[in-house]
Amino acid sequence: MIALPARAVLIDLDGTLLDTVPDLAAAVNAMLADLGREALTSATVAAYIGKGADVLVHRVLTGALDGRADEATFARGKESFYRHYRRLNGHAALVFPGVASALSSFRSGGFRLACVTNKPREFTVDLLDRVGLSGYFDTVISGDDTVEKKPHGAPVLAACARLDVAAADAVVAQNDPGEDNE
Repeated sequence: MIALPARAVLIDLDGTLLDTVPDLAAAVNAMLADLGREALTSATVAAYIGKGADVLVHRVLTGALDGRADEATFARGKESFYRHYRRLNGHAALVFPGVASALSSFRSGGFRLACVTNKPREFTVDLLDRVGLSGYFDTVISGDDTVEKKPHGAPVLAACARLDVAAADAVVAQNDPGEDNE
Protein backbone atom coordinates (compact mmCIF):
# COMPACT_ATOMS: atom_id res chain seq x y z
CA MET A 1 0.00 0.00 0.00
CA ILE A 2 1.18 3.52 -0.81
CA ALA A 3 1.32 5.91 2.14
CA LEU A 4 0.53 9.50 1.17
CA PRO A 5 -0.95 12.30 3.27
CA ALA A 6 -3.73 12.74 0.71
CA ARG A 7 -7.10 11.42 -0.43
CA ALA A 8 -6.66 11.96 -4.16
CA VAL A 9 -3.94 11.66 -6.78
CA LEU A 10 -4.13 13.85 -9.90
CA ILE A 11 -1.97 12.54 -12.71
CA ASP A 12 -0.80 14.13 -15.95
CA LEU A 13 -1.14 12.10 -19.15
CA ASP A 14 1.48 12.77 -21.83
CA GLY A 15 4.99 12.05 -20.62
CA THR A 16 3.79 10.82 -17.22
CA LEU A 17 1.46 7.90 -17.90
CA LEU A 18 2.22 7.47 -21.59
CA ASP A 19 4.86 8.07 -24.22
CA THR A 20 2.67 9.75 -26.84
CA VAL A 21 5.48 11.30 -28.89
CA PRO A 22 5.19 8.70 -31.71
CA ASP A 23 1.50 9.49 -32.32
CA LEU A 24 1.97 13.24 -31.99
CA ALA A 25 4.99 13.23 -34.32
CA ALA A 26 3.10 11.19 -36.93
CA ALA A 27 0.15 13.61 -36.82
CA VAL A 28 2.46 16.65 -36.95
CA ASN A 29 4.31 15.26 -39.96
CA ALA A 30 1.07 14.39 -41.75
CA MET A 31 -0.06 17.99 -41.14
CA LEU A 32 3.24 19.33 -42.47
CA ALA A 33 2.91 17.14 -45.58
CA ASP A 34 -0.59 18.53 -46.15
CA LEU A 35 0.90 22.02 -45.99
CA GLY A 36 3.79 21.15 -48.33
CA ARG A 37 6.41 21.43 -45.60
CA GLU A 38 9.32 19.23 -44.56
CA ALA A 39 8.84 16.58 -41.88
CA LEU A 40 10.35 17.03 -38.42
CA THR A 41 12.22 14.49 -36.35
CA SER A 42 10.45 12.94 -33.39
CA ALA A 43 12.97 14.69 -31.12
CA THR A 44 12.03 18.08 -32.57
CA VAL A 45 8.32 17.39 -32.14
CA ALA A 46 8.97 16.20 -28.58
CA ALA A 47 10.68 19.51 -27.82
CA TYR A 48 7.54 21.36 -28.98
CA ILE A 49 5.09 19.35 -26.86
CA GLY A 50 3.59 21.25 -23.94
CA LYS A 51 0.65 23.50 -23.13
CA GLY A 52 -1.84 21.71 -25.39
CA ALA A 53 -2.46 20.80 -29.01
CA ASP A 54 -3.02 24.33 -30.27
CA VAL A 55 0.33 25.49 -28.87
CA LEU A 56 1.98 22.45 -30.47
CA VAL A 57 0.54 23.44 -33.86
CA HIS A 58 1.77 27.05 -33.45
CA ARG A 59 5.24 25.87 -32.43
CA VAL A 60 5.53 23.43 -35.32
CA LEU A 61 4.32 25.99 -37.85
CA THR A 62 6.72 28.68 -36.65
CA GLY A 63 9.68 26.60 -35.50
CA ALA A 64 9.72 28.48 -32.18
CA LEU A 65 8.61 27.62 -28.64
CA ASP A 66 6.89 31.00 -28.32
CA GLY A 67 5.84 31.20 -31.98
CA ARG A 68 2.39 32.23 -33.15
CA ALA A 69 1.41 31.40 -36.72
CA ASP A 70 -0.85 33.81 -38.59
CA GLU A 71 -4.56 33.02 -38.22
CA ALA A 72 -5.09 31.50 -41.66
CA THR A 73 -2.03 29.24 -41.48
CA PHE A 74 -2.90 28.20 -37.93
CA ALA A 75 -6.51 27.37 -38.91
CA ARG A 76 -5.32 25.16 -41.80
CA GLY A 77 -2.66 23.53 -39.64
CA LYS A 78 -5.00 22.91 -36.72
CA GLU A 79 -7.67 21.33 -38.91
CA SER A 80 -5.10 19.07 -40.52
CA PHE A 81 -3.37 18.14 -37.25
CA TYR A 82 -6.67 17.34 -35.49
CA ARG A 83 -7.86 15.25 -38.45
CA HIS A 84 -4.68 13.21 -38.51
CA TYR A 85 -4.41 12.92 -34.72
CA ARG A 86 -7.99 11.60 -34.51
CA ARG A 87 -6.83 8.77 -36.76
CA LEU A 88 -3.45 8.15 -35.10
CA ASN A 89 -4.15 8.87 -31.42
CA GLY A 90 -3.22 5.85 -29.30
CA HIS A 91 -1.90 3.67 -32.11
CA ALA A 92 1.77 3.89 -31.16
CA ALA A 93 1.48 5.40 -27.67
CA LEU A 94 3.07 3.29 -24.97
CA VAL A 95 2.09 3.05 -21.32
CA PHE A 96 5.24 3.57 -19.28
CA PRO A 97 6.42 0.55 -17.29
CA GLY A 98 4.87 0.34 -13.84
CA VAL A 99 1.98 2.69 -14.56
CA ALA A 100 -0.83 0.11 -14.35
CA SER A 101 0.68 -1.32 -11.18
CA ALA A 102 0.95 2.12 -9.58
CA LEU A 103 -2.62 3.03 -10.54
CA SER A 104 -3.84 -0.27 -9.10
CA SER A 105 -1.93 0.42 -5.88
CA PHE A 106 -3.46 3.88 -5.59
CA ARG A 107 -6.95 2.48 -6.15
CA SER A 108 -6.48 -0.34 -3.63
CA GLY A 109 -5.09 2.22 -1.17
CA GLY A 110 -8.39 4.10 -1.31
CA PHE A 111 -7.21 7.09 -3.30
CA ARG A 112 -9.51 8.91 -5.70
CA LEU A 113 -7.80 9.27 -9.08
CA ALA A 114 -8.04 11.95 -11.74
CA CYS A 115 -6.23 12.33 -15.03
CA VAL A 116 -5.51 16.05 -15.54
CA THR A 117 -4.11 16.99 -18.93
CA ASN A 118 -3.96 19.83 -21.43
CA LYS A 119 -4.83 17.39 -24.24
CA PRO A 120 -8.29 18.15 -25.71
CA ARG A 121 -11.07 15.93 -24.33
CA GLU A 122 -11.82 14.36 -27.72
CA PHE A 123 -8.31 12.88 -27.72
CA THR A 124 -7.93 12.22 -23.98
CA VAL A 125 -10.90 9.91 -23.46
CA ASP A 126 -10.21 7.86 -26.61
CA LEU A 127 -6.54 7.55 -25.71
CA LEU A 128 -7.21 6.36 -22.15
CA ASP A 129 -9.67 3.81 -23.55
CA ARG A 130 -7.27 2.57 -26.25
CA VAL A 131 -4.42 1.98 -23.80
CA GLY A 132 -6.65 0.39 -21.17
CA LEU A 133 -6.26 3.02 -18.46
CA SER A 134 -9.67 4.72 -18.42
CA GLY A 135 -11.08 2.38 -15.77
CA TYR A 136 -8.58 3.58 -13.17
CA PHE A 137 -9.81 7.18 -13.12
CA ASP A 138 -12.76 8.59 -11.21
CA THR A 139 -12.67 11.68 -13.40
CA VAL A 140 -10.75 13.24 -16.27
CA ILE A 141 -10.06 16.95 -16.72
CA SER A 142 -8.92 17.77 -20.24
CA GLY A 143 -7.44 20.92 -21.72
CA ASP A 144 -10.79 22.22 -22.90
CA ASP A 145 -12.70 21.52 -19.67
CA THR A 146 -11.52 24.73 -17.99
CA VAL A 147 -10.86 28.22 -19.35
CA GLU A 148 -7.24 28.08 -18.23
CA LYS A 149 -4.78 25.28 -18.96
CA LYS A 150 -2.06 23.92 -16.70
CA PRO A 151 0.14 25.22 -15.16
CA HIS A 152 -2.78 27.43 -14.05
CA GLY A 153 -4.49 25.93 -11.01
CA ALA A 154 -7.98 25.81 -12.58
CA PRO A 155 -7.69 22.23 -13.96
CA VAL A 156 -6.41 20.92 -10.61
CA LEU A 157 -9.21 22.70 -8.72
CA ALA A 158 -11.78 21.35 -11.19
CA ALA A 159 -10.50 17.80 -10.63
CA CYS A 160 -10.66 18.26 -6.85
CA ALA A 161 -14.24 19.53 -7.12
CA ARG A 162 -15.28 16.54 -9.23
CA LEU A 163 -13.59 14.18 -6.76
CA ASP A 164 -15.14 16.04 -3.82
CA VAL A 165 -11.78 16.54 -2.10
CA ALA A 166 -10.09 19.70 -0.90
CA ALA A 167 -7.05 20.78 -2.90
CA ALA A 168 -4.97 20.32 0.27
CA ASP A 169 -5.99 16.64 0.24
CA ALA A 170 -4.68 16.01 -3.29
CA VAL A 171 -1.25 15.42 -4.77
CA VAL A 172 -0.31 16.09 -8.38
CA ALA A 173 1.94 13.71 -10.30
CA GLN A 174 3.56 14.67 -13.57
CA ASN A 175 6.86 14.01 -15.24
CA ASP A 176 8.38 17.43 -14.47
CA PRO A 177 6.52 19.91 -12.28
CA GLY A 178 8.27 22.78 -14.08
CA GLU A 179 7.02 21.65 -17.47
CA ASP A 180 3.51 21.25 -18.72
CA ASN A 181 2.96 18.65 -21.38
CA GLU A 182 0.33 18.15 -24.05
